[in-house]
Amino acid sequence: MKIRDLEIFVVAPPPPGWGGRYWIFVKLTADSGIAGIGEVYASSVGPEAMKAVIEDVFERHMLGENPENIELMFRRAYSSGFTQRPDPTSLGAFSGLEIACWDILGKDAGKPVHALLGGMTNSRVRSYSYLYPLSGHEPSKFWTDPCLAAESAASMVQQGFTAVKFDPAGPYTIRGGHQPAMFDIELSIEFCREIRRAVGSRADLLFGTHGQFSTSGAIRLGRAIEEFNPLWFEEPVPPDNLLEFAEVARRVRIPVAAGERLAAKSEFGTLLRTGGASILQPALGRVGGILEAKKISGMAEAFNAQMAPHLYAGPVEWAASIQLAATLPNLLIVETVQTGGEFHLALINNSILWENGYIRTPVAPGLGIEFNEDLAREHAYQGKGLHLEMQESPCDYGRAKPQKMI
Repeated sequence: MKIRDLEIFVVAPPPPGWGGRYWIFVKLTADSGIAGIGEVYASSVGPEAMKAVIEDVFERHMLGENPENIELMFRRAYSSGFTQRPDPTSLGAFSGLEIACWDILGKDAGKPVHALLGGMTNSRVRSYSYLYPLSGHEPSKFWTDPCLAAESAASMVQQGFTAVKFDPAGPYTIRGGHQPAMFDIELSIEFCREIRRAVGSRADLLFGTHGQFSTSGAIRLGRAIEEFNPLWFEEPVPPDNLLEFAEVARRVRIPVAAGERLAAKSEFGTLLRTGGASILQPALGRVGGILEAKKISGMAEAFNAQMAPHLYAGPVEWAASIQLAATLPNLLIVETVQTGGEFHLALINNSILWENGYIRTPVAPGLGIEFNEDLAREHAYQGKGLHLEMQESPCDYGRAKPQKMI
C-alpha cells in the first residue's frame, strides 16, 4: 500500500467559533482506495502559506511511501533542510499527515488506532473543557466576571464534568513574560474563590495561563491562588525557555502543566529531566503526531508524570487524542470543547460519544470517526487572520476595567 493523494480543508467554525478561527484538516488516500483524515494544529503562518507547507512536506517526505513507515517519514520531516530539531510549522504539517496515516492503517486492519498502539487501557476517557458563556450571559462580560464563570462551572459539573479550566490572568502579548498587574492577581483569586465555592470538591480547578509571565511573576501569581488547590498551573512562563518552568515548579505548590506549544520529544524531555512539569499537554496536531505523543507518554511514565492531551482545534485532533489516551496507563484527562462542541460533532457526524464527564473510547476502525467533507467545504475559511493571535501592546498596569486579551 502506498500513499497517493492529498486534499486539504481549511474550515471556519461558525460563531461563536470555540476552538479557534479555523481548523486545517488533511485527507490522504492510498492506492488501495482507503482514505484517512488528520488535523494540523500549527498557525504561525497564514492558512494559504500553511497549505503550501503541508503540500511540500507531503510531496517531499510521504508521497508514494507505505503509510506503515511512520518512523521513517517522521525522521525525514524532522531532519529536513539539515534541521533535526523541533520546527512547529513543518512538524505541525507532518503531524496532521501522520494522524491521517494512522487512520488509513486502522481502516486497512479493521481495527481502531488504539489497538495498533498497544491496545485499550481505558475504556472511557475523562474529559474537561474551558468555561464558556451560558445562554443569557453577555459574552463581553463573561471572561472577566467571576460570578458568571462560577455559574458556568456549576452547570458543567451538573452535566458530569469533574474538571473545569479558566484563564483570567491578563493579556497574552508578543513581548514575552511580564509581571502580572495587581488587578490580574486579584481577579485570578476571585475567579478561583467563586468557582471553588460553586463546585466545591466535585471538580478540579485547572488554572490556565498562556506563557505570559516572567518567572518571578508566575511565582507571585501561583502563590496567590495556592489556597484554592488547583489541579494545575498551565504554561506559566513562555515556552522558549524550558529551564524556567522548573523554577516555578519548585516554588509554587500547584502542579505545573505544559506542552500545548511544544514540538517533539526533545522539548518534553527537557521539562521532565528538570522537573519543570508533572503534567504534559501535547497537542497531537503539532507535536509530531500520534506516535511521537506515544513516545512522550512513555518518557512521562518513567518520570511519574501524567498526560493530558491538549485541544483548542477541531474534532480530528480530538479524535486522535482519544485514541492515544485509550492506551495510556498514565492518563490524567483529555481536553474537549464543551461536551464535544456542536460544530465539532457535526463535522464527524456525532461519531464520538461524550457521556457524564467521560468519552467512550471508540471501537470503529481507524480514528473511529466519520468526517463530513461536504460540511467542511460549506464552511471554508475566507479570512486572513491566524488561528489565534496575540496583542502587541504591553500589559496595562493602570487600567481601571478588565479586558479580555486574545
